[in-house]
Amino acid sequence: MKVIGLTGGIGSGKTTVAKLFQELHIPTYIADTEAKEIMNTSEKLKEKIIKNFGENSYKNRKLNREYLANIVFNDKNKLELLNSIVHPEVFKHFEMFKENNRLKDYIIYENAILFENGSDKLCDKIIVVTAPLENRIERVIKRDKSTKEEVLARIDKQLPDEIKIEKADYVIENKTESELKLKVLKIHNELLNN
Repeated sequence: MKVIGLTGGIGSGKTTVAKLFQELHIPTYIADTEAKEIMNTSEKLKEKIIKNFGENSYKNRKLNREYLANIVFNDKNKLELLNSIVHPEVFKHFEMFKENNRLKDYIIYENAILFENGSDKLCDKIIVVTAPLENRIERVIKRDKSTKEEVLARIDKQLPDEIKIEKADYVIENKTESELKLKVLKIHNELLNN
């Protein structure tokens, strides 16, 4: 079973690409979604997060994402601290996911910070999703109710597309939905036949 890393900058459309692989019945692990779930359900993680970021980290026993985001997106050290608390738990969870799907031809491992946190080392092949900057900004403003400045600040903190593309085995440029489907299908067939 191969692990196929799927990454791309914020607003590039990697979640849409992940869903297209799911439609092809490929087991797909969305690291961000799983991390949020673990942060909401693991008592051990809750304790560590509250200890390091304060009682406001949780509201009504649920992760207060806005509160935490305001802290970590404005302080690189705090972001690294949060990642050092959360990533080991997500990694353990992903190992179980891999074990449960070991008989599949391949699985998709979607992770926005695949290269930044070293998860690319877990992957046999890597797909990078790109999109024009204006489209990305527009999508994130619509999705997160953010301002253009907030989106640009988040983009600025991510690894540039050029570097991701250099490290990729496949690059999907997200322009139209029909093109996207064809590109995913082409990669899917190549992965099944290699």
